[in-house]
Amino acid sequence: MNRVLFKIFVGVVLFTVSFLFAGCHGGKESKEEKMAKQVIPYEAKDFSYLIGMPGLSEAALKLHFTLYQGYVNNTNRLLDELKALAEHGQSNTPQYAELKRRFAFEFDGMKLHELFFENLVTTPSSPDPKSAFYKAIEANFGSFDSWQNDFIATAQMRGIGWAVLFYDPSTGRLMNAWINEHHSGLLAQCVPLLVLDVFEHAFVVDYQLDRPSYIKAMLQQIDWKVVEARFEGKPVQKGKPVAK
Repeated sequence: MNRVLFKIFVGVVLFTVSFLFAGCHGGKESKEEKMAKQVIPYEAKDFSYLIGMPGLSEAALKLHFTLYQGYVNNTNRLLDELKALAEHGQSNTPQYAELKRRFAFEFDGMKLHELFFENLVTTPSSPDPKSAFYKAIEANFGSFDSWQNDFIATAQMRGIGWAVLFYDPSTGRLMNAWINEHHSGLLAQCVPLLVLDVFEHAFVVDYQLDRPSYIKAMLQQIDWKVVEARFEGKPVQKGKPVAK
């Protein structure tokens, strides 16, 4: 085979290989690539599988799901209204500013409810003492009981909001924190591992004003596998889109 024929042969082989590779992989887009091409509205997730769990009645859960749906709806509504104001040159108006301030309340209300529902389970569970998460709890608080006592004290603070166990990946530190309403008290760049709703609407149907009993009941219904997965940076997929 002379040099010219050899070059042609090599070219054909390279073209064939690249074509086959493109056929195998070119049609597959990553989730990030697909999301970058379209802007889709937020959708409420279906957490009805929690109905029947100990500690919360069906009535209480359905009320809570309805409230959560409201946060999803308002998040989408605010995004649309802010976009419309900006497109009409009204981004320097008081209306635009107030909607911007309101957005964090609705968005965080949506996301915190999802995290809360996701870390609940219908069958009581316990954390794995051998897990990296459990060892981190002991390193930060001395013992699991000490952490739990501090978390309960946080959740029982007067006010409306959330008790959250945060993880700071930059230092490995775990911290129990209070989020006022939905948007004041979030710790930047920290991962929420365990989220507990302590708004009155979360417990008043079943417990009236007895928040301590509600907190005790919920801590028995934590899905510790979800908490451990969040600590390890693994994806958690619970709750499907609400059927329309």
